[in-house]
Amino acid sequence: MYNNPKTKAILNQLVADLSQFSAVIHQTHWYLRGSGFLTMHPKMDDLMDDVNAQLDEVAERLITVGGAPFSTLGEFAANTRIPDQTGTFEIASDDRLATLVLGYRYLSNVYAEGIRVAGEESDDVSADVFTGAKAGIEKTIWMLEAHLGKAPGL
Repeated sequence: MYNNPKTKAILNQLVADLSQFSAVIHQTHWYLRGSGFLTMHPKMDDLMDDVNAQLDEVAERLITVGGAPFSTLGEFAANTRIPDQTGTFEIASDDRLATLVLGYRYLSNVYAEGIRVAGEESDDVSADVFTGAKAGIEKTIWMLEAHLGKAPGL
């Protein structure tokens, strides 16, 4: 059926990373303070929903191509490349959003690698999954950077 071990590895990397990143966004949601709170607090719900939808699509694609997604907190923690930190109210809102931008940039790079590898392994459907997610992430980077008064720098 599918001979795509590198694509499967990237899909599973994304399972770990998206699971971790959802928690990072959730922490931002809980610890956000200051100017922009009333608009950014509910925006975090939207961002979590988007990341969780990506997670579901990536995990289901991995299963479809014969892989087995990570599914425990221990597996997510052992395999993610997205760092975490203890929650505190001392981090400024703009710094929290800048951390999210860094996470989204990392994910964009993983998706880009997925597009490349899936192409090499002739897995066009996985490449489409990676491409669609990357487009959404780039838009989110643009929006967060605009909120921070910066150009997206994609």
